[in-house]
Amino acid sequence: MNMLKVNDIDIAYDSYGSEKNETILLIAGLGTQMIRWTVPFCEMLAARGFRVIRFDNRDTGLSTHFSNHATLDFESLAQTLMSGKLPDLPYTLDDMAADTIGLLNALGIKKAHVVGRSMGGMIAQLMASQYPERVLSLTSLMSTTGNPELPPTSPEVMALMTGPAPNPMEDEEGYLAHSVAFAKRIAGTGYPFEEDAYRSLIREEIQRAYDPGSVGRQIAAIAVSGDRRARLAKVKVPALVIHGVEDPMFVPACGRDTAEAINGAELMLLEGMGHDLPQQLFETVVDGIERAARSTRP
Repeated sequence: MNMLKVNDIDIAYDSYGSEKNETILLIAGLGTQMIRWTVPFCEMLAARGFRVIRFDNRDTGLSTHFSNHATLDFESLAQTLMSGKLPDLPYTLDDMAADTIGLLNALGIKKAHVVGRSMGGMIAQLMASQYPERVLSLTSLMSTTGNPELPPTSPEVMALMTGPAPNPMEDEEGYLAHSVAFAKRIAGTGYPFEEDAYRSLIREEIQRAYDPGSVGRQIAAIAVSGDRRARLAKVKVPALVIHGVEDPMFVPACGRDTAEAINGAELMLLEGMGHDLPQQLFETVVDGIERAARSTRP
């Protein structure tokens, strides 16, 4: 694990594969750490001839946190947005997209293939639309456009995601049970849920950094980001949209909408996949990422 100063904050990252190869930048989702891009997945991509970089978004993992900001009140946030005003937030998705560019700058990388999951997909979309000279290809995984006409996440799933959880420093088993229940709810039914592996992953995240406020701050950043379709219409690089048919967080219509918003984008709908990335689909997803990346070459 390495650390770099980017846009006046610290960003933690690591890298797989030769630095001489084209770079694939993996962007994590809401409130999750770079280790959600597992080592086997990163190594599989690197074996295809890429340099693979994963990193902790701001406010997660070992990167700089914004814990000194007031605890987010979701009801107050909704009322502010409905009134047409912008709430006082520590950062936006645009800031997070700027972090990715800052990381590439600090590493001396001129261009990269960008791959983002969920919120990370939104950040990747902003990268491709706002910094076209820095992006070689775009893969948006289990994400959405911000189109207000799309079906929303169900109240039940939102409640599971945002509801109070036990403090893992006081009740680790309770926290793990809470996390597993949510993960099972958003997972697809086509592949076995590997509970032991997931519990180990959550324990590792707890050990790296525990900040219960970061999810709320990032939800707020998503909430104010608005509809990205006009921006996505400007994307010229090869684009792949991967989405689970059983995704309850962002229903398949969100994936279709993303692909329709990007000229020439390929849509890959995966049966049995929810809002997760089971290891049985690693090769399928890596094949897609590589296909998008190779299509940029003469």
